[in-house]
Order: sequence, then structure tokens, then C-alpha cells
Amino acid sequence: MQLHDLKSAPGSRRRRQRIGRGTGSGRGKTSGRGQKGQNARSEGFRLGFEGGQMPLSQRIPKLPGFKNPFKKVYTIVNVSKLSRFRDGSKVDAQSLADAGLARGGEEIKILGAGRIRRKLTVEAHAISNSAREAIEKAGGSVKLLGEPRAAKAPVPEKKTESVSPEDA
Repeated sequence: MQLHDLKSAPGSRRRRQRIGRGTGSGRGKTSGRGQKGQNARSEGFRLGFEGGQMPLSQRIPKLPGFKNPFKKVYTIVNVSKLSRFRDGSKVDAQSLADAGLARGGEEIKILGAGRIRRKLTVEAHAISNSAREAIEKAGGSVKLLGEPRAAKAPVPEKKTESVSPEDA
């Protein structure tokens, strides 16, 4: 057998129907589209058209607002999870990652759910007031990582001259 002897199986390759090529072809004149009407026209209907019914894209509500690209995303660790560390140890991002409580390279926020009885030195990027109180009550200390927020400069008050009715 040689390459020129190869043939495809009978019936596997069928020619496409050429429409609009005269009445003798069986698909002439209206080309299988029937008489008149919207579907007989060349344009048909636009994408998403539902026959005059309000389209889905217009029916669903468009929520207001936007996604803040500068949103701070923290890995949350509760105070109750800190009891797995030894008394007097330093708890920072690296030790939390080693313990499987946070992923490396992510900012950490400590929340105050649960109890703690160990004296720990905790370093985190953010901490809730209740968590700070719980850690300090147990004899530990808290250190915030990262840059502290700059305090806003006070806005100077405008001096306005008041004119009394007697002077006018």
C-alpha cells in the first residue's frame, strides 16, 4: 500500500450544502429560511435579544461601589491559637508560619477570640484592642510591625471678621 492508495471511509467526508444557488439545488430562492419575517432577513437579531422581553443583562441589579485596589488583607490569628507557643517565647510572622497558622510573607492581624494564659512577646502588623488587653493581662507584650500611620496635621481655622449690627 502506498500514500496514493489511501482513501477515507465512504460517507465520512460529506460536501457542505451550498445555499442560494438556484431552484434546482433544493436550497435556492429563500435558502431554507422560509417566507419573510425576522429570521428571513440578513441581520436577524442582536446578541442577548429575548424577543422584546427585558434581557437578562438588564434585569439583574448592578451593585454600586467598587473594589479597592489598595485594600489591606490580613491573615487572622486568634489569641486562643497562641497558647501552643511556650511561655516567654517570641511570636512573630516566622514562628506563626512555622506553626502553620499563617503563610509566609503575609501580614498578620491578632484578634481577641479565646483566652491566653502564657506570657508572650507578640509581633504583628495589626492587633485588636481586646487581643492587646488579653496579651498584656497575661504578662506579655505587643509590638506592631510596619510603618505607623502618620497623624494628620491640624487644619488651621479661618479667621472671619464678624460685623456687629451696631457698626454697620
